[in-house]
Amino acid sequence: MTENETVRSGRIPEVPGFAPCEAGVSGESPKAQGKALRSRVPRASHDSLVLAVQRPDAVRAVEESSRGRVPELTPLRVGRMAASPFAFLRGSAGLMAHDLVGTPVTGVGAQICGDAHGANFGLYGDARGRLVIDLNDFDETVVGPWEWDVKRLATSLVLAGRQTGADEDVCHQAAFDTVGAYRRTMRLLARMPVLDAWNAIADEELVSHTDARDLLGTLERVSEKARNNTSARFAAKATAEGPGGTRRFVDAPPVLRRVPDREAAAVASALGGYLKTLPEDRLPLLARYAIHDVAFRVVGTGSVGTRSYVVLLLDHLGQPLVLQVKEARASALTPYLPLAGFQVPAVGHEGRRVVLGQKRMQVVSDNLLGWAEVDGRPYQVRQFRNRKGSVDPAALGPGELDDYGRMTGALLARAHAHSVDPRLVAGYCGKNEEFDAAVARFAVAYADRTEADHGDLVAAVKDGRIAAEPGV
Repeated sequence: MTENETVRSGRIPEVPGFAPCEAGVSGESPKAQGKALRSRVPRASHDSLVLAVQRPDAVRAVEESSRGRVPELTPLRVGRMAASPFAFLRGSAGLMAHDLVGTPVTGVGAQICGDAHGANFGLYGDARGRLVIDLNDFDETVVGPWEWDVKRLATSLVLAGRQTGADEDVCHQAAFDTVGAYRRTMRLLARMPVLDAWNAIADEELVSHTDARDLLGTLERVSEKARNNTSARFAAKATAEGPGGTRRFVDAPPVLRRVPDREAAAVASALGGYLKTLPEDRLPLLARYAIHDVAFRVVGTGSVGTRSYVVLLLDHLGQPLVLQVKEARASALTPYLPLAGFQVPAVGHEGRRVVLGQKRMQVVSDNLLGWAEVDGRPYQVRQFRNRKGSVDPAALGPGELDDYGRMTGALLARAHAHSVDPRLVAGYCGKNEEFDAAVARFAVAYADRTEADHGDLVAAVKDGRIAAEPGV
């Protein structure tokens, strides 16, 4: 049939990248495909936790994950991880991935956070200064089993609750509610028009959607703090007037330190390459800023020891914009994905992996996200302190913990739904609570394992087998 005959017949040819036009031509529906997966991977089986005989102990896991980091910062990282079992979990994404290899997976891949614990959700400002709440840390993001994110998030809620002194019923219920919110949100997204689902869960609707009313006061306090958490506020505290009326960073060890001129010049020069990774419409904005100074700044628990810089830019009025240039290492999950049946595509630049993964998962992303290379190492670049705020799940009261779990579970489902058809996951998880209960049991068991690992690390610190500095 010729092209003209195709048009006259009223048929549109299939176009790669789009769904088939005619009903039924694609075979079984995504929902039915999800249901069919239950026979191969029963939902109740997700409570399984079988640890490998050759599993690395806590000290070896920390030492292995510290390779390639700034050596003098390793004791600080150990000190932060030794602070609590929840802190240990935050710094041990690779160890948990090692353990998750032995758990059931459906084989359905999504763009996952890779480190979806409860402290990696938070508030940040969009381009117009409005606050958004979402996942906000993507160092480990990869395409992998969606179940791994769900199990890590549920486990983190159990550990956070235990840290606050909540009883076991509260901790278990928080994990159960987290998974339940994930499942119900996937079902909701599966029933919505695609465009509505893609942009779903606006902030003003999130609390009511997840029935998280007890969190309202906490979220309001965090929001107020986030609105004041800006480049201008950070620069006012972290810089002082330098030669010729310019501004310079001031040493504030161990978190912030000035760097030698050669190192500062290398970071500043790398921003030329960063500009090439941005959309062209962002370039006139940055062209109105001048680079004034560079400093090294230590980052959070899981990232301690990675190379991270803050760059001070000033406009014609002397108003600051601070960029963070943060080293992007290979995801800690990468060695374990093939063992779980997932191929690892070639990554040309780890910073690019982080940035694209973030954009695939968030509804709204930092409009200055990009990547660069400094002295041959890959980095991600983003705004620093763009109205960021976070809820510490380990400081929530028992009445707030399950609310926070439901909210983060819903956000995680929405993030996954950008890369996997929600009908498929919803079809697998179903209407009942079988999957919720299984993952909650897993979360309690893995929290027990994490507490034991944390205890081993603390003992090693006391025995002098591994150096630690108090967390800052």
